[in-house]
Amino acid sequence: MKIFVAGLPYDLDDAELEEIFEKFGPVVSAKVALDKETGKSKGFGFVEMENKEDALEAIDSLNDISLGKKPLVVKAAEERPSAPRPSNGGGFNRNNNNNNNRGGFNNRDR
Repeated sequence: MKIFVAGLPYDLDDAELEEIFEKFGPVVSAKVALDKETGKSKGFGFVEMENKEDALEAIDSLNDISLGKKPLVVKAAEERPSAPRPSNGGGFNRNNNNNNNRGGFNNRDR
C-alpha cells in the first residue's frame, strides 16, 4: 500500500523516512520528494509498505504527530491519472505562432 506523508522536516532523507515506517512493518520503498532545480526536499514524500494492515496502522499512529515544526499528514496515497499526452508530440505547434517566424522565436536578422 502506498502512503503519502506531508509536513516532513526539510532535512529528513529517504533512509530516515523508511526508518520511521519500518517500525510498523516491512517497507518496500520510501522516497522524499526533491525539487528538481535545487535538489532540496519539498517537505513531503511517499512510502510503500508490503501489506495493507501495517500501512493502516502506520497511518493511524503517525498522522498528526510532530517531527519538526509542523504536524505530519499521513494518509493513503491517491492514484493520479496519467496526464494526457499532446497529440503533436510535444505540445509545441510551429505552425501557430504570432510572428510566423521559425520555431516561434524572434528573428533579429529581419
